[in-house]
Amino acid sequence: MLILSMHMQGLDPVMIASIFSTAEHAGEKQVDGEDCFVLRLDVGPSTLSSWSDGTAEVIRHGLTGFFSQRSGLLARLEDSQLTRIQSPGAAAMYWETTIASTLSDYRAVDGGVTVAHAGRSTAHLARFGVGVRAARVVTRMEESWTIDDVAFDVPGLGPDSFIPPEEVRRSRFYDAMAAGGGK
Repeated sequence: MLILSMHMQGLDPVMIASIFSTAEHAGEKQVDGEDCFVLRLDVGPSTLSSWSDGTAEVIRHGLTGFFSQRSGLLARLEDSQLTRIQSPGAAAMYWETTIASTLSDYRAVDGGVTVAHAGRSTAHLARFGVGVRAARVVTRMEESWTIDDVAFDVPGLGPDSFIPPEEVRRSRFYDAMAAGGGK
């Protein structure tokens, strides 16, 4: 299951600023009619090696941020990773994961922080390698989202938590997840 966290969808402006503070300028591009500068981060070899184990090797991982030249706000975020998996005695299999999120409807919230209130995320998972029946097997998932309310420093919530909207709290799905049925 692929869960797109709020940090990687670009909703946390402090986290995004921190992540891209050491990025390299990679050019300019238009995103939804907005002129953007592009910042690119690639994970270094020692970190990639620490993420790997005996059967899985992370070959590359990178983040690309497209920031509005007019406002400086994040317009698009792309996250990609290539992993090689090989069990002993088996042919190598490759998995390429790409997640692209486009952010919109920025509004100022508590304390003047500007947060995207809508967006669309698309994830592509591609599998290829020797022994794969098709040359390349691709799965695509999409998620459109909107945010109604934003509150910071809610007592009792950790930084990766959120309070779901009332209609979700009333659903059977939420009841099952809260009772531990989603594990």
